[in-house]
Order: sequence, then structure tokens, then C-alpha cells
Amino acid sequence: MRLSEFIRQHADHIVEEWEQFARTISPAADTMDQAALRDHAKAILLAAARDMDTTQTAREQIAKAKGEGPEKTPSLDEAGASHGELRHAVGFDLVQMTSEFRHLRACVIRLWANSLETPDMAYFQDMIRFNEAIDEALAESTAAYAEQVNRSRDIFLAILGHDLRAPLQAVSMSTELLMRKTALEGDALSCALSIKQGARHMAAMVSDLLELVRSRLGKSLPIEPAPMDLADAARAAIAEACAGNPQSDPTLIIEGDTRGVWDSGRLAQLLQNLIGNALQYGTHPRDLIVTLKGEGDVVSLTVHNHGEPISEEAIGTIFDPLVRSSNEELGQASTSLGLGLFIVKEVVTAHGGTIEVSSSEAEGTLFSVMLPRQA
Repeated sequence: MRLSEFIRQHADHIVEEWEQFARTISPAADTMDQAALRDHAKAILLAAARDMDTTQTAREQIAKAKGEGPEKTPSLDEAGASHGELRHAVGFDLVQMTSEFRHLRACVIRLWANSLETPDMAYFQDMIRFNEAIDEALAESTAAYAEQVNRSRDIFLAILGHDLRAPLQAVSMSTELLMRKTALEGDALSCALSIKQGARHMAAMVSDLLELVRSRLGKSLPIEPAPMDLADAARAAIAEACAGNPQSDPTLIIEGDTRGVWDSGRLAQLLQNLIGNALQYGTHPRDLIVTLKGEGDVVSLTVHNHGEPISEEAIGTIFDPLVRSSNEELGQASTSLGLGLFIVKEVVTAHGGTIEVSSSEAEGTLFSVMLPRQA
């Protein structure tokens, strides 16, 4: 009997063995009923049988083995994806979920092989086609499971970031009120200033975290463009940087018309992150140079500093989220989650601009941003 027909005739028996195996996966399966344990097993089997009955050329078979098949099997993919989502929902981990497919494959081949009386080359082809179908279902199931894991994590981070805002605001406002109402001196004043600065850094980190989650959930960075002068934003960002780093003294160079239609809040984020990054990793805080240049329909912004050069490998991932500098020692205190440059890239992209970075020991590190005047 050909394998596809064997699967159709013995689907209930195979699903029963699937259920028995799934029941052994503890603790996730301990409270699951028969329907939940069997889930999409029969649908996956019958879809695999239908796929095996379709004609397939040698070239298509090679392509499918590489995951490059010209067409997939919608019913198989849908059943596999739904299975992955539901297994995630009931508490299976990824290894447990994929082990079900390993057992299903072994079960079907074992039962079918035991039913054969004489070998036939067509049977080997059937086995190859069955393995292809199970691999396709497994791939879809794993992808759906991983997507649910990522979404659950991102929602958790969004809730965490949102809930942290209230206590941070309370700390910041209480510190501000304390400094206004009480004449603090000496160590008391230093402690209050440290609390204020720490709350400001934490607020920036929470804001960056929420922007990351927004992008991962498929939402582009929202902007509200309005007429503004980039030079004013640069002066404000430098003033804030100097307040947190009294030893710094950045140089601001302005050439041409630096006005445009942009989101002032987002560009403030961009400037603060670029300047803060340069101060954190630069060798000499006083050597930081911020240059603005207006030319035609474009305004350029560069931030230059000297320090240990960024490697070519690191430059390739420097704008990726949660990437920390290799110069930071493990466990070293930091005011960064590794999201600053990711946020910079998102802000530039939202405004239709471009950003590049170059770094060498002789020339230093240079971030170059090009913004169209009309976002």
C-alpha cells in the first residue's frame, strides 16, 4: 500500500499514538484533555497525504528539500502554524513541540514499514515525500511558535516600560520639589543631584525600550513634523549633555540654513543619543564636534569624536537593537540598554533621511546624518 493511502486509512491509529506521546510531556500536558493533546495532528497527516499525491518533478523535489519549493501546501502550513501557536499557549517549550513531529515521523514510518510485504522503489519515494511534508509542517509550526514567543516578550516589555514611567516620574518630581523647598548643601545636595540625574537616565532608557517594542510589534516610529531650526535643537542637546557631563565642552559648527520641517522631539532624541554616545566612548570629552550644514533641500548633521575606533564587524551591527559596545566590560555600570543608536536609525528613517558611520584610529569616529528639509 502506498504511504499516502496508508496514512488516510490509519490516521486515527497514528493520532492515538501522537496523543499518547504528547501526554508524556510534563508539566504542560498534565491538565490537557484529549482534544487539546491531539490538536491538529489529523489535519497535518491528511494534508501531508494530499501533498504526497501531487506530482513533483526531480527539480521541484531538490528545491523543496532546500526549503525553496515553488509552492507550499496551504492546508499543511495552516495546520502546522496553528499547532505551533496553540502549543505555545498551553506551555510547551520549543523542544517539546518539535519532539512531537519527530515522534509522528517515526510512528508513521514504523507502522507503514511493518505493513509492507515486498519492497518497491516507489515506496522509498513515498517516504521522501512524507518527510518533506512533515518538514514543511514543522517549519511552519516552529515559525509560528517563535513568533508567539517574540510577541509575548515584546508585550511584556511594553507593559514593563509603561508601568515604570509612573514611579520614575514620582522620583523625579519629588527630587525636584525637595531641591526647591529645601536649602540642601554638601552631601545632601550631591545625593539629590545624583537621584535627579539617575532618574533622567532611567527615563531615557524606558523611552528607548518602548520605541524598540513599538518597532518589533510592526509599528513605525510616529513623527509629527513642524517647522523648526535644527541649530536650536543642537544647542539644547549640547546644554543637556553638559549638565550631565560638566567636564564636556562640545563644539557646535553651523553653516548655511539649518531650518526644516521635522519632529522636534524625535530630533532631540537623535541628538541626545549621538552626543551621549560620543561622550561615553570618546577619549577626550572636550574634543566632541557637532557640525550642521544646510545645502539645498538637505541639511547634514555630523558628530565627531576621538577614541578607540569601531571595528568593521561592529559597524555592521552598530544600529541593531540591544547591541552593546565591545569596549564595555561585563557587569560595568551603564546608562544604556544598547538601544540609543537603534533609536537614532529609526528617527532618521522616519524622516526619510540616511545615516552612515566611519571610524579609524587616525580620523576618529564620525556619524553622518542627511535629512531632507521636508520630512
